[in-house]
Amino acid sequence: MNILCLLLGIFTFVELNCENLFDTRHDSLKHDMEFLPDSYHYWNKGRYWKKLNHIGQEIIACGGEGKAWILPDMVALCEVENDSVMHDLTKRSLLRQARYEYIMTDSPDERGIDVALLYSPFTFQLLSWHAIRVTPLKDMKPTRDILYAAGRVITGDTLHVFVLHAPSRSGGELATRPNRMVVARRLQAAVDSVRRCSSKPHILVAGDFNDYTQDASLQYLVTRGLTDISASATGTHGAKATYKYKGEWGSLDHVLCSAPLLSRFRGCIVADFPFLLTDDEVYGGVQPLRNFRGAKYLNGFSDHLPLVAHFEF
Repeated sequence: MNILCLLLGIFTFVELNCENLFDTRHDSLKHDMEFLPDSYHYWNKGRYWKKLNHIGQEIIACGGEGKAWILPDMVALCEVENDSVMHDLTKRSLLRQARYEYIMTDSPDERGIDVALLYSPFTFQLLSWHAIRVTPLKDMKPTRDILYAAGRVITGDTLHVFVLHAPSRSGGELATRPNRMVVARRLQAAVDSVRRCSSKPHILVAGDFNDYTQDASLQYLVTRGLTDISASATGTHGAKATYKYKGEWGSLDHVLCSAPLLSRFRGCIVADFPFLLTDDEVYGGVQPLRNFRGAKYLNGFSDHLPLVAHFEF
């Protein structure tokens, strides 16, 4: 047997929208007032640390169960406020023994939320990274940067990773569709740039697109050579997608990859562990156990469930 085959293993990639992972300090340059100790959310240190440990618990659980468990190799996070939050998550929370490294953006988003990438330095050797600024359309609010990272996996192959959090649907899907399309086009330009430098690049794209599989931004990317490997992902405890709105399941979160990486793809699921769910008393079934419903504190995890994708390297 080829020695390389003996070394091949499963590379676990997680995507998660954390639902407002803010610290308790005010940033005078951002509109973060709703997550301060004197806000209507009463966002104090106790709630903050519970949130950090809940996110850590969620990430650890995404590694599997029993003897098959192994810490995820890489985690793409949306809705994290700043570097201090990421430091606390990786160095002081339940994740402190995982020895994750991280990189993150510092975007012009008015609320101050950004995207980040956790990675294990034992299975991903970071070579380079940078933030990609998205120029807003006229009358469009500044949005999150796209995070790009390149690094080597155990086989020596280079993995190119993009993490994004597209603009919300606030104001209506149709009215805000151009805002998400401008992010998709900026992403595609960056992906094309990687393709020009490598004939068969392994490209991974993940994040909260604020769009569903059939929507314009996802279809734009798919028709240009990316495959939405999370399109049919479901859970095993009642979740049919990562997000539930008025009783309907749908995935705003997606993981896409290039054709060369598709040959390494082994499956994608929604991680709907029972501790991440609660009964949906209005519409029936279950729903994500979120941290807040309006001003009501639920001491939950997130309004989004994680996506877990497996590759063989």
